[in-house]
Amino acid sequence: MSYVAVSGGSEAIDESIRLLGFYRSGTDKGVTVEAIENKLSLLVDRVMSEAGLYAKTYAALALKQCEGSLEEAVFLLRAYRSTLTRNYYTDTVDTEAMRVVRRVSAAFKDIKGGQILGATYDYTHRLINFDLERESPTELRRRMLAVLAAQAPEEVVPCPRLSGELKREGLIEGFDEDNRKPDDITVNMLEFPAGRSARLQTLSRADTGFVSGLAYSALRGFGQVHPTVGELRCGYVELYVPYPPDGDESIYIGEILITEVECFNAADDKDRLKLAVGYGAVFGRNENKAISIAVIDRELNNGGPYPAQDEEFVLTHGDSLEMNGFISHLKLPHYVTFQSKLDSVRKTRVADDEQKL
Repeated sequence: MSYVAVSGGSEAIDESIRLLGFYRSGTDKGVTVEAIENKLSLLVDRVMSEAGLYAKTYAALALKQCEGSLEEAVFLLRAYRSTLTRNYYTDTVDTEAMRVVRRVSAAFKDIKGGQILGATYDYTHRLINFDLERESPTELRRRMLAVLAAQAPEEVVPCPRLSGELKREGLIEGFDEDNRKPDDITVNMLEFPAGRSARLQTLSRADTGFVSGLAYSALRGFGQVHPTVGELRCGYVELYVPYPPDGDESIYIGEILITEVECFNAADDKDRLKLAVGYGAVFGRNENKAISIAVIDRELNNGGPYPAQDEEFVLTHGDSLEMNGFISHLKLPHYVTFQSKLDSVRKTRVADDEQKL
C-alpha cells in the first residue's frame, strides 16, 4: 500500500484543530475531570481496560479532551502509557481474597459467602428518568453519604471461588501447572500460537463491542458453547511488588477494581465426565466484556472453523487502537491509488466498447 505526501495544508489543519474547541464549547457549563471520573465511571473503566492502564483520572481527562470519543480516549491513554517507565511487575494477584462488592452465580442458588447483588442495572426498568434533569448533585451526594454513615461496618470476609470445590471433586477440567512467567504483550510482539496468558491479556485490552459480538456469534451457533456463569465477581484486589526486586519479600502498593468471571461449559465429546471452564477478567466494572472473554477463552481452547475459534482472527482484529486507526486512515489522501483505479476502469470500458464495435 502506498501513500502520497500532501503539502500546503498546515493552515487548514491548524484551523481544524481550533474548530474542535468550538464543539467542546457548546455550553458555559463546565464538565470537570472529577465529575467524569466519578459520575461516568463505567465509561472510564472501559477506557482503562482497552488502553491497558489503570489510571482513572487520566482516563477521565482523555475523555474530556476528545468529547467522549471512546476510541480516541483509548488512543490518548495508551500513548501516555507508552511514555511511562516500568519499574516493577506485581506479584500474581490472589483474586480469591478479593474485597467483593458484587458477586452472583447463575449455576448455584446457595453459595458459600452468599449472592451479593451489589450495584447493577440488570434489575432496573429501562425507562428514561426525566427527573434527573432537575437532580441536585449536592443533594444526591449528601443523601448517599448519609446512607453509608447509617450502615454498621461489617468484617470483610473473602468469598472462596465456586470452582475451587468443583476442582477438588474432580468435576472441572484443569490446565497443566505452568510456572513460566506470563507473557507481556505490551513488551513482546504477539506470536502464534499464543500462550493463554497472552490471549487473555489481548482480549482484556480488546474493543468491548468486538469481543461481545464474537461471543454472541458463538452463543448463536457459530461455536461450540452455551455456558453457565459459574461465578461473576466484582471487587477490589490488593497489589504487591517484590522488594527488593529479586528478594522474597513483597510490599503493598495499592488496590484496583476488577471484574472476574468463570463460565462453566460442557467439555468436549471425548470427556463427558468433567466440565470445562472459560475465564475472563478486566479492569473496573465491565461485566459483559468479562463474560464475553470467558466465552471466547473456551472457544479458542476448543478450536474450530468459526470466527470465535480462530486464534489469529480473534487476537489480531479486536484491538481498539489498531482497528479504529486502520479504519480512520481511509480518510487520509489516497489520490494516487484512486486515480490508478479510475484509469483501470476507464481502460477496461474503452476495451469493452471497442470489442462491441
